[in-house]
Amino acid sequence: MLDRVQKNAEGYPPYNIEQIGEARLRITLAVAGFSMDDLQITQEDNQLVIRGRQHDETDGRIFIHRGIAARQFQRAFVIAEGIEVEGAWLDNGLLHIDLKRPLPEVRVRSIPIATRGAAAPMRAVMPSRALREE
Repeated sequence: MLDRVQKNAEGYPPYNIEQIGEARLRITLAVAGFSMDDLQITQEDNQLVIRGRQHDETDGRIFIHRGIAARQFQRAFVIAEGIEVEGAWLDNGLLHIDLKRPLPEVRVRSIPIATRGAAAPMRAVMPSRALREE
């Protein structure tokens, strides 16, 4: 379903892609420290784009060590045609996005058989020169 993953070669944020049903996938991104207001998900043609930008809240804070990433990111996934985004939710620092590929409807169509009277009319065939009586 997902053709390829592109952009952001450094691998931030890390993610999983799992199959959760016959025609369903879930993309999970580790976005610890990001709130719902810091995240944006858009579908641009055949790309699913997830962007994160934290607001700088360091007013008056002095960090001795700052190891928790507070950087912006963009992660894009190229999705196959017909894939639908079912929904997304944020839970315990993990952003989950569910995708669904609609299964094709099985359509059964009866084809009527018509009758055209008796036998089909035969065309008259002219004998070739070699077979013609002279």
